[in-house]
Amino acid sequence: MSVDMKKAVLEKLRVSEAVFVLLSGCTRLPYVECDPETYDDQILLYYTEEDAKRRAKELLEEKTLIHVVKVEKKSFLPFYTSLYPMGVNCIVVSDGMPDRTAVQLDELIRRNRPEQLPEGQVWVENPELHLTAIYFMQKLHKNQGQEMTEEMTELYEEMLAHFGRGKYIFAVGADKGIPALKGKDGKMYQPLFTDSQEFRKFSGPNRLRAMVVEADKVRNLLPAESEGIVLNPLGVNVQFKIRKRPDN
Repeated sequence: MSVDMKKAVLEKLRVSEAVFVLLSGCTRLPYVECDPETYDDQILLYYTEEDAKRRAKELLEEKTLIHVVKVEKKSFLPFYTSLYPMGVNCIVVSDGMPDRTAVQLDELIRRNRPEQLPEGQVWVENPELHLTAIYFMQKLHKNQGQEMTEEMTELYEEMLAHFGRGKYIFAVGADKGIPALKGKDGKMYQPLFTDSQEFRKFSGPNRLRAMVVEADKVRNLLPAESEGIVLNPLGVNVQFKIRKRPDN
């Protein structure tokens, strides 16, 4: 693709009145796929709803639950920025069409780095874990009711490896208690968040406070009756069975 064509696509992504994105029905996040040639972790975006629905129908036929979501111009900046903590690095425009174009996220938008944060603020993001969780949940839903495939097992093990290297956000209530959620198995899980935007989805108007905690300290904060944690409950919603340390 020529430089002029790339510039034209980038400009259109900035000034269009709206774009249409394929949203995963199981994660409530943009559907992500890995390009088999470039290994880009990419989302699919269209200029018209009709084109987006056509591609969504094809994916539905492959048992991939997809919704089409309209993103208006006023929401472009927060939407594009939200892709960074997901681990997405590429936007594919008009996938499945003659004018298909792939652009790197950092060609479209730049963001602040951790060292540019105001004093006293902590940068909490886990894009590798979040991305792996997205791929795992997309595969899990597609293979619902079947045994874990080798690929899914590898993704789960990769999630656990990433989890052990990160720091996360715990939600703390006004009474300094940690809110709990009941899983489908009837057991209690503590919500844990990979980044601030996932925390904000959950906290809403409840005025929950964010507490940053390293992965190896998570067990210390779990109540004895908790079965583990649920990662980004309003997003990937992945459960990890982690129990409180017996000496706490």
